[in-house]
Amino acid sequence: METETQTFTAIQPPQPAMAADHEPNRYSQYEVLRRNGAHTAFMPDKISVALTKAFLAAEGGQAAASRRVHEQVARLTEQVMASLFRRLPGGGVIHIEDIQDQVELALMRAGHHKVARLYVLYREERARQRQASQPEAEPEAPGLRLQTAQGEQLLNAAVLQARLKPLTADLPAVSLEELAEACLKNCHDGMDEAQLHEALILTARTWIERGPDFDRLTARLLLRKARGEVATTLGLDDDEAAADYSRLFPAAIRRGVEAQLLDPELLHFDLEKLAAALEAERDDAFTYLGLQTLYDRYFLHHRQQRIELPQSFFMRVAMGLAMHEIDREEKAVEFYRLLSSFRFMCSTPTLFNSATLRPQLSSCYLTTVPDDLAGIYDSIRDNALLSKFAGGLGNDWTRVRGLGAHIRGTNGESQGVVPFLKVANDTAVAVNQGGKRKGAVCAYLESWHIDIEDFLELRKNTGDERRRTHDMNTANWIPDLFMERVARGEKWTLFSPNDVPDLHELTGQAFRQRYEHYEQQARAGEITLWKEVDAVTLWRKMLTQLFETGHPWITFKDPCNLRYTNQHAGTVHSSNLCTEITLHTSDEEIAVCNLGSVNLAAHVDENGLNVELLRDTVRTAMRMLDNVIDYNFYSVPQARRSNLRHRPVGLGLMGFQDALHAQGLAFFSEEALAFADQSMEQISYFAIEASSDLAAERGRYPSYEGSLWSQGILPIDSLKLLEAERGGYLDVDRGTTLDWDRLRQKVQAQGMRNSNTMAIAPTATISNICGVSQSIEPTYQNLYVKSNLSGEFTVVNPALVRVLEAEGLWDEVMINDLKYFDGSVQAIDRIPQAIRARFLTAFEIDPRWLVELAARRQKWVDQAISLNLYMKEPDGPKLDKLYKLAWVRGLKTTYYLRTLGATHVEKTGVEEPAAPRACAIDDPDCEACQ
Repeated sequence: METETQTFTAIQPPQPAMAADHEPNRYSQYEVLRRNGAHTAFMPDKISVALTKAFLAAEGGQAAASRRVHEQVARLTEQVMASLFRRLPGGGVIHIEDIQDQVELALMRAGHHKVARLYVLYREERARQRQASQPEAEPEAPGLRLQTAQGEQLLNAAVLQARLKPLTADLPAVSLEELAEACLKNCHDGMDEAQLHEALILTARTWIERGPDFDRLTARLLLRKARGEVATTLGLDDDEAAADYSRLFPAAIRRGVEAQLLDPELLHFDLEKLAAALEAERDDAFTYLGLQTLYDRYFLHHRQQRIELPQSFFMRVAMGLAMHEIDREEKAVEFYRLLSSFRFMCSTPTLFNSATLRPQLSSCYLTTVPDDLAGIYDSIRDNALLSKFAGGLGNDWTRVRGLGAHIRGTNGESQGVVPFLKVANDTAVAVNQGGKRKGAVCAYLESWHIDIEDFLELRKNTGDERRRTHDMNTANWIPDLFMERVARGEKWTLFSPNDVPDLHELTGQAFRQRYEHYEQQARAGEITLWKEVDAVTLWRKMLTQLFETGHPWITFKDPCNLRYTNQHAGTVHSSNLCTEITLHTSDEEIAVCNLGSVNLAAHVDENGLNVELLRDTVRTAMRMLDNVIDYNFYSVPQARRSNLRHRPVGLGLMGFQDALHAQGLAFFSEEALAFADQSMEQISYFAIEASSDLAAERGRYPSYEGSLWSQGILPIDSLKLLEAERGGYLDVDRGTTLDWDRLRQKVQAQGMRNSNTMAIAPTATISNICGVSQSIEPTYQNLYVKSNLSGEFTVVNPALVRVLEAEGLWDEVMINDLKYFDGSVQAIDRIPQAIRARFLTAFEIDPRWLVELAARRQKWVDQAISLNLYMKEPDGPKLDKLYKLAWVRGLKTTYYLRTLGATHVEKTGVEEPAAPRACAIDDPDCEACQ
């Protein structure tokens, strides 16, 4: 190690690319706090020096001339600075230890584990040298000074301990002495209260990896900061006054109305009665990530100063949803209690906009684009208006004629659908959901469209940029007939939709008959623009582009239509942005769906599912979602017309992985499969029952007659319709445990309030708010850094921490091992095998198991499931079998295919789990059966 240390100090690094001489003032707003208390200018080249020395120590002197090392150092230096500056976007003081921590973290993230190890050893050696060089009886340094409203005060470790003690009394893992000493490193002489708050938060958040106690502490510190901000904004006396919701809540509502942020109708509520119902102790239920997300993106602010805290925020949302209720205070309290308990959470647009002057609360909009210039640009305009207020978009582009098609009005040839998709892509970028999150749209195209091969390449990083859409999602809308021809190795014919206009509206056997008729016409020369391809070749292109670019997603037209509860009202032409909404569209109707998710983790314990609590949650949640439809602000008339006529909602779930942890179940187990089936059956039963009871109270949705509901066909029954039309290629478990006959009778007697009731959405942000796992996802990693619009957050699996603490295994060594193995426990031998089996991460689970779990849910769900698939080492045959299995299991859609880069594949062997059962259909021509 002596030689390695000498290597660190002997070699000079290259200049980093970002430290150009022509940018002398780029970092002038940042200073570095040295260990001796001195402030020096921030110099990026010192970071690149440290990185280069680390690489040279690991790789030897020849690396000095390596272009690879130069480029890696430059890239890592940029990453380190980005992490540092993200915390202090306006400038500030950065402690030298924080810079070195970020260097270490960047090396670990990039997979340079040997280099990181040497860098850590170097830091330790330098620390020992500094310690040895200090006099044994050095006098204690004077304390720093803190500027407060009461004047100048001494700031030292004892003062910090006194401030932190009330926040850590029930957090045994937190050492006050250690935390205070660490915080002093982030303090400087003359700082004010706000800067001290930031220093405390910065210190605590860097220790979240140590366990849930540090997460809770960081959240409490952020809450204290928020209280101070709100107290100042609302003119309250102090932070303690802000903690008193009986004073804060009425003041916040009045200020929101005065600032023209909130609907004046809120002033007609009994604000004192609502304030009395707020439960301040629920503020302590947040993780740091959840509270920071609310603080940054959801709390209302006036002139960049927040006017809301968590409980007043939830009550404001509840008031908007209760706006049209007869007993609206009573219902607002009921809705508030559901939200603030984290048993259910509305979707992001509802949380953003409820009770505001523009209450656009719906999550998803589905449109179909016509085949004429005016209609195309009207659709793009609709996209902009819908996106402005935080709506996610799914566009069906199948009707737009293909490249080379005749244009009668100009006697010219069409440029096809791709140039218009480019315009839609740029519109999504320009209209970024009110400045709160990126605009988001997904384009769908049926697989018989003549432009399908160009469509597959829209997300490629090569080729003509005018024919690329890097900011827009894409999805294949695949008929069953195509999948059958792939299975049988047959030909597939591509058409321009202006020659075959009715294919767009047809499904099942009707589509098959008409498609084969058009193929005969094409071969007879009656259709001139067409192309014949091998179905297998086209399928392989789909999978290749999916692997290379992540798009287009694989979605299936016929299951979406043949099981559609409102199929008498129209054809489902696409799904939405996240592939869980399956509603019909037309020129007169833009489909709208209103989303919210049950937190499954809040309804289980070691004894299993609390069915009565779940029923109570679902009934209230369904009422809230139904209220969205009447209260919602509609930016285009076609959306209002559709939503009021059909009244669809999408109740989903989140926290599935946490619910398994609460029961001690492994994700990859038969018990998990049974629980997925049981829990979704219960949610389905209660959601349908609640909608039927709402129909008895409020009336049936207008287009109810003729629906599957009116025929006594529930979602579980509609599998028979798919089976009859498909004629095979369907293998789905159909077991039930509840009294579905009774529910059928109730629905036929009372009707339904909503054409659709369920859809499992991704829940990426609202699951962060609730502090649980996303949707139906497995644990991504047991320890990792998550990046979003609020910054970077260390995420540690609290269930794993609790289990390892009980085994006496949670310590610094375990934390470092988790970092080294990318959040995986599989290679850590001292963890018992039974625990390792329970804590497999997403890329350690056979992706076919995710399909099996989804199939158990899909049979109960009247819409679809946003299903991410994780594959550690993808290849063509694996992808082929995976997506064929999804089709055979009756899934309607899939979402992202998530893969690991080669540098992130686990470095040690992990025993492969047994594969789930294969397709049971005895068809020798079906590759999914082999």
